[in-house]
Amino acid sequence: MKFMMIVKATTDSEAGVIPPQELIDAMQKYNEELVKAGVLLAADGLQPTSSGIRISYPEPGEKPKVTDGPFTESKELIAGYTLIEVRSREEAVEWALRMPDPHGYGQGEIELRQVYDVEDFIDNPETLEKEVTLRKQVAEQKKA
Repeated sequence: MKFMMIVKATTDSEAGVIPPQELIDAMQKYNEELVKAGVLLAADGLQPTSSGIRISYPEPGEKPKVTDGPFTESKELIAGYTLIEVRSREEAVEWALRMPDPHGYGQGEIELRQVYDVEDFIDNPETLEKEVTLRKQVAEQKKA
């Protein structure tokens, strides 16, 4: 089971404030623990939305709308993520609870969401086979 720990943005992360070294060290130690346990798939911080681009689809069949950041709803914004693969929801919660306060000042908030497996939303065997083949190609490209 894959889970994404979504680190919510704060006013500091949106202002581009770099975390203190102690927090960087704590996050690195946490990521090392995830690696040792064999559950870490990816972990990255995101630049503030001032450098972001939002693409929306206001009407079916019409051209998408492109909006440059920054975006204002900071409670809905994401500052980073950690993607893990674990055996259960409970294990995912345990790992999320071990993450240091992602912003270091008591403002941190993590949202934990399970990632769909391709089989969860594709029931057409032909489409599923194409998707599995595509994912294998992506994995092979990463190895090269």
